[in-house]
Amino acid sequence: MSAARLNIEEVSWGPSRSLTLLHPVSLALEPGACLGVVGANGAGKSTLLRLIYRYLKPRTGRILLDGDDLWKMSARQTARKVAAVLQEQPTDFALSVREIVALGRRPHLSGLASPSGRDQEIVAKALSDMQLQGMSSRRFGTLSGGERQRVMVARALAQEPTLLVLDEPTNHLDIRHQLEILELVRTLPVTIVTSLHDLNMAASLCDQVLILSSGRALAYGPPAEVITPHHVDAAFGVVCHREELQPSGRPHLTFSLPL
Repeated sequence: MSAARLNIEEVSWGPSRSLTLLHPVSLALEPGACLGVVGANGAGKSTLLRLIYRYLKPRTGRILLDGDDLWKMSARQTARKVAAVLQEQPTDFALSVREIVALGRRPHLSGLASPSGRDQEIVAKALSDMQLQGMSSRRFGTLSGGERQRVMVARALAQEPTLLVLDEPTNHLDIRHQLEILELVRTLPVTIVTSLHDLNMAASLCDQVLILSSGRALAYGPPAEVITPHHVDAAFGVVCHREELQPSGRPHLTFSLPL
């Protein structure tokens, strides 16, 4: 896997000319960096992610991967570069876990060609990274929500993207698997865009953070400069307090309702 440079230039979207859900947003992300997108429900996080993985076409602006316009690529070219792990997961797949993960190799195969030995090795490593070897023969529909989430992350890894989009990747996961996925994300040699509800998690995981509020960019930059009580109060309508954890001395945010 390699990492792409991501440039978002004045990108906006809405279902009609009279309704805009995401106002123009611009940012630049270096290869291998991790961008966290945070904000209250309805702030525009999912809309931005859908634009980045080419589910929605921008009303204005453009999205560039290594200088190439995402919407000037073919769907196959995009699938070789961009992988997405979404919150919504089908539950009625009759395929096994291994078969689901192997679907990540389809963009790299020609026509009806069978997977090569290398393809099978990549699938096996993705299963191993997500600790799924013991359930590789199970039907996807029999898995718990957390197990399905790990399978979909494994499928994205098998795709070998240069840009990985994660929509709330720790949803449905217990604490151990949350930590394991976050540790894995930190080590992946790809560029990552992820939406997160946990601001402390975003501060520890991400190189850059974008805070959205009512479809507009409220702040963008390194976590220490962006995830501040001032910005959090404005974006979420809460009172944010910055504290220090002991004995590590690491900053930690707590929240309360305004009086």
